[in-house]
Amino acid sequence: SAYDAPTTSTGYFALPSGTTAQRPVSPTVGMLRYNTTKTGIETYNGSGWNEIQSVPFSKTISYLVIAGGGGGQTGTGGGGGAGGYRNSFASETSGGNSTTESPILVAEGTATVLTVTVGAGGAGNAIGTDSSVTGTGISIVSIRGGGGETYAGGSGVGRANNNTGGAGTAGQGFKGGNQSGWAGVYGCGGGGGAGQEGLPGVGSAPGNGGNGLSSSITGSAVTRAGGGGGGTYGSALYGLGGAGGGGNGAGATSNNPGTTNTGSGGGGSSDNGASMGAGGSGVVILSVPTIYYTGTTTGS
Repeated sequence: SAYDAPTTSTGYFALPSGTTAQRPVSPTVGMLRYNTTKTGIETYNGSGWNEIQSVPFSKTISYLVIAGGGGGQTGTGGGGGAGGYRNSFASETSGGNSTTESPILVAEGTATVLTVTVGAGGAGNAIGTDSSVTGTGISIVSIRGGGGETYAGGSGVGRANNNTGGAGTAGQGFKGGNQSGWAGVYGCGGGGGAGQEGLPGVGSAPGNGGNGLSSSITGSAVTRAGGGGGGTYGSALYGLGGAGGGGNGAGATSNNPGTTNTGSGGGGSSDNGASMGAGGSGVVILSVPTIYYTGTTTGS
């Protein structure tokens, strides 16, 4: 029989249910029932019964995934490149000044296990390590920062000796700074950052590392993934690390490593024996509404 009574219940409304054979003999437009044979809700539109598709509610997981930064070059060298920077939080910029990535979608009621790997920073004259978030149908990988003689990376390493800076990865970071004017006294290029190319070394002036990017995924704005500053030959000058944790290059004194858990590049070395700086370790940050998170973790 037809139901036409108002209700203030906040629980549920029980639909009539039955098999396909138990459908009304003379249906009218708008009838609604649960079909136990087809296990779905159906409605009559005047010419036949049509299933109402049921799509699970989906929940979003925002992420910031930064790979380990590269170490600066040895023997008068360029600054290390920042690790790849991938961001899906709010409408913030992702690496290489690209648009925000799409968040992870998880169907409500579905248990989803995510495996997180945080990339280590590269030692002096070495590349960093990739960071990632993986799971069923999920693969988010940020590419390690360029360092040493492996020039390309999430962001590229700066260069010396009239060379072009290492390439960055599209959507993750920028190239390292070039070096020109290799004669007598010269400065090396800075490493690429998530938000800016490494500055070139021109003549005696070393290049600064490229700046990183800011994210408020933790609730406050933090800049990460800066490139390392370039070192020098025959000069006390040094390139500054890019904003976001990039290490300074070496001039008259020892240089600095990239800051831990920012994925920043280490500073390049100089000819006075000052060693190159190591890259900063990466970081993975996930933003999940508390009511949808079990709080269960294993590993470190």
